[in-house]
Amino acid sequence: MPNRSYRTPRTTRHRSLPRRDPHPLLTAGGILAAAFLLLIVWIRWQGRQEKLVPVDAIVVLGAAQWNGRPSPVLQARLDRAIALYQEGLAPRLVLTGGSAPADAPSEAAVGRDYALAQGIPPEAILVEDQSHTTVENLRGTRELLAALPAPTILLVSDPFHMARARRIAGDLGLTAYPAPAYTSPISERPLEEAWYVAREALALSLYWATGR
Repeated sequence: MPNRSYRTPRTTRHRSLPRRDPHPLLTAGGILAAAFLLLIVWIRWQGRQEKLVPVDAIVVLGAAQWNGRPSPVLQARLDRAIALYQEGLAPRLVLTGGSAPADAPSEAAVGRDYALAQGIPPEAILVEDQSHTTVENLRGTRELLAALPAPTILLVSDPFHMARARRIAGDLGLTAYPAPAYTSPISERPLEEAWYVAREALALSLYWATGR
């Protein structure tokens, strides 16, 4: 029989490609995105916190007024603050918010008229009507309460606003307890509320970076 030679089959060698580490910018972007999402979750959680205790003042953060009347958002905040005052949780209301150049009355002045119409005595109302930002709202509040060495306040605003407002209040030496206005119309519109929460995350990041 003829000899048959068998060749050993060749094994194919696969070259492994060098491993490429992620670009530093992509890594940093992922970390920032994750941190931003965590901040959003924290802001939403803060908006669900409520601690109603006796304090020195109930502070209403400003919102828009419409031709001398509270906007629905401002009215929700005022109604919450008035109810807390009537429960005896504080001897005074602090109403904050200035006016835009085209507006005659300030947000605080409109709030004062509304509170008076609801039976709040004028001597129980303090007005801060020069501010246009949350930081200014609370700086003005601190000045109004300057006679108190360590003021305590119930902070009334929309739920999405509570995290940043409480942080600013604490930095100004105010002990702030949350009293969100859950009846605000923004809270009834999930998509709009989500937009406000994302905007608050940006605003809080800016505050941490600049103090404004």
